[in-house]
Amino acid sequence: MQLSKIKHSAVFIAIVGIVLFSAKAIMVKLAYQYNVSSLHLLMFRMLFSLPFYLIILYFFTPKLTHNINRVDYLWLIFFGFIGYYLASYFDFLGLQYIKAGLERIILFAYPTLVLIIGRVFLREKISSKQIIAILITYFGVIVTFSGELQYNGEHILLGGFLIFLSALTYASYLVGSGWLIPKFGVLRFTSYAMIVSSICVIIHYLIVDRSSIFQYPYQVYLLGLLMAVLSTLIPSFLVSLAIKKIGASNFSIIGSIGPVSTILLAYIFLDERLTFMQLLGAIIVIIGITLVSWNTSKNLKNL
Repeated sequence: MQLSKIKHSAVFIAIVGIVLFSAKAIMVKLAYQYNVSSLHLLMFRMLFSLPFYLIILYFFTPKLTHNINRVDYLWLIFFGFIGYYLASYFDFLGLQYIKAGLERIILFAYPTLVLIIGRVFLREKISSKQIIAILITYFGVIVTFSGELQYNGEHILLGGFLIFLSALTYASYLVGSGWLIPKFGVLRFTSYAMIVSSICVIIHYLIVDRSSIFQYPYQVYLLGLLMAVLSTLIPSFLVSLAIKKIGASNFSIIGSIGPVSTILLAYIFLDERLTFMQLLGAIIVIIGITLVSWNTSKNLKNL
């Protein structure tokens, strides 16, 4: 019973974190209506969230229970650099050229990338149930976005390539976080990673831009604050906690709910149409998530 509760709570935490992260794409598209640059928008997201991570790191992180060496800190800096700086920057750039819906189907390549990276670098096995779950969820996402694939944009190839780079860097972060979180703890690892990412964004701004960030209407700053709290601060801890409980591979498959939540949010806030095929695809994706949840329960019972 206790293991079942752990499984259900972990899956629920993962889903909430994924849905909140998915809302970021909607906020980015809304902010682009005010002609804000992708770098400035990323700056607002990180600057508004940075004070929260500093407070959490100073006041709320428990003492380390593992021996941490210099190499561990170097890996943490590396994964903070690629996970919430590079991945976010590529994503923000790509969203300038393609729809939020199409962004999600390309970004959804990361579950497969997580499994491949884990297999190549960590020699983790890919179970038959994980393969089945991936096939089901991929099929659901393809059905969901069948209409979006016909989207014709002038820079669609560039946008798609940037989003794929975002998926690749985010997958690398997930694999690394699954290895480092047990050493640092959820709060400490997430806070350090986000602080590193914020510093990277600031350095990027100082090197390549330096234009005024105080020239936009209040809606841009409000969206930046919402992204910082609802789509960065809260889900970053939820995702780290979920990865700690069920592993990066299972979390990456559950992440298939992200495209579905983006469809619904885009329909509500961006007036993107919701078709029968999209609803059908959403149901198929949920079936895949249920399979992962059942598989996680079996794994926990075998512990």
